[in-house]
Amino acid sequence: MEAEKINLFIATKGDYFPAETIPMIKERMTYLASDNEMAIMAADYTNPILSIVLSVVLGGYGIDRFLIGDIGIGIGKLLTGGGCGVWWLIDIFLIMDATKRKNFEKFITITG
Repeated sequence: MEAEKINLFIATKGDYFPAETIPMIKERMTYLASDNEMAIMAADYTNPILSIVLSVVLGGYGIDRFLIGDIGIGIGKLLTGGGCGVWWLIDIFLIMDATKRKNFEKFITITG
């Protein structure tokens, strides 16, 4: 993949991934096959800011975890009312990193 496209991807989606994974993302994209190039650009990565806003507003219902694909944890939060508020409060601090980690896992899955 061209360096210009890689830099554009990092500039637009770099905040969606953990900072320590950016060099690995650049390296994987450098040697990416052309058929996966469009899949990487078009993938639906979850915005970490959206997940933290949803965690604050609707975190007691597990909506934040459903958004990032943690269905089991989302159901657990839903059934316990966010762990009677304790789980909800802790998750406000953890959801942003969890979202970035899930986005990176999606990237790794697409690139193979």
